[in-house]
Amino acid sequence: MTSAPLLARPRERTDVVIVGAGIVGLAHAVDAVRRGLSVVVVERDDHAVGASVRNFGHGCFTAQDGPALDYALAARDAWVRLAKEAGFWLRECGTVVVARADDERAVLEEFRERRGDQVRLLDRAGVEARVPVGEDAVAGAWLPLDIRVDPREAVHALAAWLAGRGVRFLWGTAALTIEPGLVRTGRGDVTAGAVVLAVGHDVDRHFPDLADEAGVVRCALQMVRVRAPLGRAVDPAVFSGFSLLRYRGFGGCPSLPAVRARLEADHPDLVAAGLNLMLTQRPDGDLTLGDTHLYGRTLDPFSTEALDEAVLDQAARLLGTGPLKVVERWRGVYAAAPEHDFLVEAPAPGVRVVAVTSGVGMTTALGLAPRVLDDLLA
Repeated sequence: MTSAPLLARPRERTDVVIVGAGIVGLAHAVDAVRRGLSVVVVERDDHAVGASVRNFGHGCFTAQDGPALDYALAARDAWVRLAKEAGFWLRECGTVVVARADDERAVLEEFRERRGDQVRLLDRAGVEARVPVGEDAVAGAWLPLDIRVDPREAVHALAAWLAGRGVRFLWGTAALTIEPGLVRTGRGDVTAGAVVLAVGHDVDRHFPDLADEAGVVRCALQMVRVRAPLGRAVDPAVFSGFSLLRYRGFGGCPSLPAVRARLEADHPDLVAAGLNLMLTQRPDGDLTLGDTHLYGRTLDPFSTEALDEAVLDQAARLLGTGPLKVVERWRGVYAAAPEHDFLVEAPAPGVRVVAVTSGVGMTTALGLAPRVLDDLLA
């Protein structure tokens, strides 16, 4: 008995094919549509479920440095414009950095000297007027350019907006091979003049040698959602002294080594876990808290309860509240590379591999994508 022949798979033609419907892939689709190009997006899941929906929804523009700062500032304008066009929730509320020690206050003063009006120093009363804090808060700073979105809404709204402008999404479709001018998928071939692979940490699934050379690994974050413990809105994003150790914008401040030394002495396990103690408030009032960082090529699936408990305890101290009630826990995973904030490579003619390898995809992707397409389409 002979089996029936396989049906020929259809072949599509488009100007740009993008593999990956996270924020980096969608950012390239947005810019391609602005240029009047036809676009097909290939996504292995039925909707975005990766790093783009598991984050704080924080446009952390001011704390960037170098090219990331340039991309971030360009992305800010794009976020504000797209929120109006695509109809998703966005708050131009800034970030409050809470200083709980004199060395942290010194870092903020030094950061203000470097960034001017992008940083506004606050005394304790000024901090309290914007966010609730515990009794150990001594001062702070407000970063007015930063924004917030609901990542669980914004990424899906962007995809729907793009679909309404003619972008064809192949959901639930695996990209099997990437070749010059061609993406072979489980649903047929897509040919295009330009191909963008934006699959985050899974770049090694397609181009393992490229990932090895760039040092790309996976970074796992432990994050939680808690019931709002306060009878007031927390409009800005909230940073702590731990956050000063995580963002390159603070890296040149002379007082930062003193902050690091003190936190390593007082909380060695938390610094070793890469804690970035911060929070944002969701539209329903709940708080997103996090996050810790674990790096590796292949990550075990197990989370450490002690880290979650430490984050909850630190957050309660930061806010000056009692115990916090957890309603959700999850792991975020993003691409990380020790020497680069961004991976942009051309493994073949007409093909670009693009990944944000520093955990700031929501912050920078909409500014990075136009630079990539300028080069790719040239």
